[in-house]
Amino acid sequence: MPAKPRKIPQRQCVGCRTMKDKKALVRVVKTPENEVVLDLTGKKSGRGAYVCPEMECLKKARKSRALERAFDLAIPAEVYDAMEAQMEQA
Repeated sequence: MPAKPRKIPQRQCVGCRTMKDKKALVRVVKTPENEVVLDLTGKKSGRGAYVCPEMECLKKARKSRALERAFDLAIPAEVYDAMEAQMEQA
């Protein structure tokens, strides 16, 4: 009997709203301490939302307040600026 092909988990980018493989996206986490950070490892604990690794998608998510809705939390501009800087380095 042939082996069943493994199902690849899909997630939706909060910026461009397209479904992509989970591994192709960057996870944004709201930690239990209500901090919002980029999770490049995908292992941090907390509520996660996904965004494409392109700066455009992060900017769209910022403009549409998609992350704020996903986390039910007001996100200050400094946090977005820090995430943008972190994404440029990655």
